[in-house]
Amino acid sequence: MYQSLRESIMRGDLRPGQRLRIEDIAQRLGVSPIPVREALHMLQSERLVENTPHVGAIVASISKASIIEVFTVMEGLELVATRTAAQRLTPADVQHLNDLLNKMDQAIESEAHNQWSDLNTQFHTAIVRITGMPMLQEMTERVLNQWDRVRRYYLKGVLMFRLSQAQHEHRLIVQAMLDRDYGQLAQLVHEHNQGALAAYTEYLAQATDSDPNELIMAS
Repeated sequence: MYQSLRESIMRGDLRPGQRLRIEDIAQRLGVSPIPVREALHMLQSERLVENTPHVGAIVASISKASIIEVFTVMEGLELVATRTAAQRLTPADVQHLNDLLNKMDQAIESEAHNQWSDLNTQFHTAIVRITGMPMLQEMTERVLNQWDRVRRYYLKGVLMFRLSQAQHEHRLIVQAMLDRDYGQLAQLVHEHNQGALAAYTEYLAQATDSDPNELIMAS
């Protein structure tokens, strides 16, 4: 139940702002309202569902403010992750990161943009796992879930035009980790996240004149 609803939100089948009526979902899936209610509580803890007064549960919005928050928090987490991982890197770790980057290059060449997006998540997760810090990994995965949702909504408008640059930045980050050049690493992580944020905010500025906190729907 939880996984089914979660995938529907991440794929965009359930769109931002869409009302989630417990009784309707239970009837459609042939279950009692109890597991539906429990699943919605779990999704609310992941910030994928919101409870609004006089309405009830709705799919969480994607706003400009929330996108800024995602990249700001992600930058902070990645600064810790890359610096810590750099001190623990093994040849096997480097090989794994390079294998992922090579697969991402292939995805770009074949225009498999959704595949690139999935591999990108694996790449960032792999760096965090090298740190051996479970709390950092848990926090990063929660933010990556939000980032993944943003990427899926704005794939054609933003992400596909940034793939080559993002790949170049990824390789520079891996090299800086190998060199244990912490100053360069901090600069690269900052540029990587701020460059992505700038691409999203520029796209949104062209696509809507709404308030930054207003709901932003993908076209």
